[in-house]
Amino acid sequence: MSIRDFAEHIGISDRMVSKWEAGGESIVPRQMNQAALDTVLARADPEVHERFARILNVVPQGVPAVAQQLGTESPEAALTPRTTEVRHPGDGRLMALIEAGIFLSGAADEPTWLPDFYIDVYPVTNADYARFIAATNYEPPQHWKAGTRPTEDLDHPVVFVNWHDAAAYAEWARKDLPTSQQWEKAARGPRGDVYPWGSQETPAKCNSRESGLRRTTPVDTYHSGVSSYGIYDMCGNTWEWCSTRSQEDPVRYELKGSAFTSPFFRATPSKFNDASPLMMDDDTGFRCAISAEELRTQLER
Repeated sequence: MSIRDFAEHIGISDRMVSKWEAGGESIVPRQMNQAALDTVLARADPEVHERFARILNVVPQGVPAVAQQLGTESPEAALTPRTTEVRHPGDGRLMALIEAGIFLSGAADEPTWLPDFYIDVYPVTNADYARFIAATNYEPPQHWKAGTRPTEDLDHPVVFVNWHDAAAYAEWARKDLPTSQQWEKAARGPRGDVYPWGSQETPAKCNSRESGLRRTTPVDTYHSGVSSYGIYDMCGNTWEWCSTRSQEDPVRYELKGSAFTSPFFRATPSKFNDASPLMMDDDTGFRCAISAEELRTQLER
């Protein structure tokens, strides 16, 4: 871009951009201007991130910039393509890679960096939870008749699980519950889309109250509503437990995603919600996550 075009792009004067260029490394932008620059970079294509890193001489020639952000791999390993989807050795569920980098977090779109991690492509289903119960003799959800899984809803998300139930499954599977920031990045992508599918208000792409179904749906139903990482049900169907304690009340834990009982306006992944860890309902479930480093360790065992 020209100086004038770039200035308009980030909302400052072209004189300010010229001042920055003339000042070089001695310039420290004001917090508001730095936030604007961070936001522009976070929303840029991966090629822009690569070029930006190379201009700063932080990436050796021939080594991808994203791999260098981790700071843990050799150049040879960095040149090896990453596995973007993998079956976890613990519960056998499909997980997708969320690569390290900046994303826009929360209602204020705060630029935030996270290391790479994997997250379940689908919420934990009744069939998944039944395997956990069979392996551990854990107490079944209260709505399972005689403690038996509902055969007609095997591919629906498990519900009537409180935070402790979700955490127990994650421990058995050798995973974790995702942090609220991990969950949000998996939903919004690196550019900070409003919804998993983009920024268009499209209630038909998820199971919210507007769907009129009044119940959960199979976890692979809404193909057009997946996130840029290929993650399903990040809006609607069920609220999902996170490992992050509430900032408003540290006894409570955050929930993400909204549910079939919620109006569509609550489905925005950046929205805040929390609950007591003992809360359980017919619209609350979970999925798991794991750091990429820990998963690599488990796969090597």
